[in-house]
Amino acid sequence: MKIIVDVMGGDNAPLETVKGAFWATKEFPDTEFILIGDKQQIEEIAKENEFDLGRVEIVHADEVITMEDNPVLVVRGKQSSSMSVGLRMLAEGQGDAFVSTGNTGALFTGANLIVRKLKGVLRPGIGAIIPFENPVLLMDTGANVTVTEENLEQFGVMGAAYMRKMYGIENPRVGLLNNGSEECKGTELQQAAYKRLMANPDINFVGNIEGNSAAFGTCDVLVTDGFTGNIFLKSVEGLGKLLLGKIKGMFKSTLLTKLAALCMLKQVKVLKKQFDSSEHGGAPILGINKPVIKAHGSSNAKAFKNAIRQAIKCANSGMNEEIAAAAQSYADRRKAERDLAKQEKNKA
Repeated sequence: MKIIVDVMGGDNAPLETVKGAFWATKEFPDTEFILIGDKQQIEEIAKENEFDLGRVEIVHADEVITMEDNPVLVVRGKQSSSMSVGLRMLAEGQGDAFVSTGNTGALFTGANLIVRKLKGVLRPGIGAIIPFENPVLLMDTGANVTVTEENLEQFGVMGAAYMRKMYGIENPRVGLLNNGSEECKGTELQQAAYKRLMANPDINFVGNIEGNSAAFGTCDVLVTDGFTGNIFLKSVEGLGKLLLGKIKGMFKSTLLTKLAALCMLKQVKVLKKQFDSSEHGGAPILGINKPVIKAHGSSNAKAFKNAIRQAIKCANSGMNEEIAAAAQSYADRRKAERDLAKQEKNKA
């Protein structure tokens, strides 16, 4: 197993990303790692932190894709950037998965144009696990701002395949994020997607899911467009931080509450860990030929190490093969639908 790591993207790179990568080498001693970035900076950070460079291969990259860069630059402009170099290495078979904290649009564009889509996939999408009591895969979370009903249907197909392989859920429940639970709710897009999801025999569709019920075990996969999904995800993350902060302030308010906090320390730690985004690694771009993981742009070393852990799990799980089979089945069904419609039109 070989993981390619872009250590130059993100707000805290390269210090936190290099630290996270070296922490991963200790946690996964049987995995090989390729660090892409400024070789001198990587070596300096390794020296300052007494990291063993013998455990990693360093590939020098002269440029960095910044958060402000046009996503197309990853393919047509900054081809010697750490992200571009790493994606090409992945496409060429020099690694089994790729991890980056860099520009989301550039990573998504590069994954599509360099690593390429799986056969049968209409549009890849970014899936993120929301840390509710029962983890929920939200897809899409920012890659596809505008979608069709067929895109939403296939997000459900790919998301279900992911949850089967990564979380061991035999028959994942798929829900459609909407402004009401009734079939007639939503815009024309949601109404059309509802019909397609309901008619798909490969999906355990449980209907429309409202934002206020998603946290209560209503589904395992929640599909939506990237614009809505990104807002929903960040709202949940922000609310989680707010509530944890309020709980912390409450426990510190008086001597009595401080004593109560000591009694509940274990439970509070479990709650904090559940809502800590750094514990859940990154978000996979589902529908790409090999696993590509987008870590949060503000990742610290712990979060980046966990994103690498997720990349290793994705590569080992057979997740991509499961999604490829599901995508091919979906493509075959769509072709059969089109052929049938064409025959009926000719008869008419």
